[in-house]
Amino acid sequence: MLIGYARVSTEDQNLDLQRDALKAAGCTRIFEEKESGRAGTKRPALEAALDFLRTEDQLVVWKIDRLGRSLREMLDTAHMLQERGVKLRSLTEQVDTETATGRMMFNFLGTIAEYFLDLNRERTHAGLKAALARGRKGGRPRRLSDADLAAGRAMIDAGTIPIAEIAKRLGVSARTFYTYFPQARARSQARPEG
Repeated sequence: MLIGYARVSTEDQNLDLQRDALKAAGCTRIFEEKESGRAGTKRPALEAALDFLRTEDQLVVWKIDRLGRSLREMLDTAHMLQERGVKLRSLTEQVDTETATGRMMFNFLGTIAEYFLDLNRERTHAGLKAALARGRKGGRPRRLSDADLAAGRAMIDAGTIPIAEIAKRLGVSARTFYTYFPQARARSQARPEG
């Protein structure tokens, strides 16, 4: 049985291209995932597809990198499939682990994909380092100025204004307030406000 797995990394991306290709390849069931590309993120559709697969089935993907966000993840998944007697096929790279050449190509393509991922990380790191050297800081702009921080500290120390009111006066949410004043959380939990 041919089982398809399609994955996109963001909500803005569309599964249609992968879905159409998997249907054209003869997949009788397709598992679809929209998720983050960050390592460590759960992939319930992939887990469901892996649970569904039986010996002699074939997992079909649009591109080999759909199996994982790193070479290690891709190889671990491919190895697990092989141990269970499940074949793997990638439509774009024309890799089919049923053949020795397909297994070699899978390993080669995975290595190339990891190389480009590492290269991109190095470029990003170099760019951030260069920006920092020019005096540019990354990240979000601060929500509270030094004057706001001083005013917030004074209101907290006075102890007469509820935390929710202090946050409101400073024009920030309670969550942002506690980011700047984590010690205030103990005060708000020690006695009810309002």
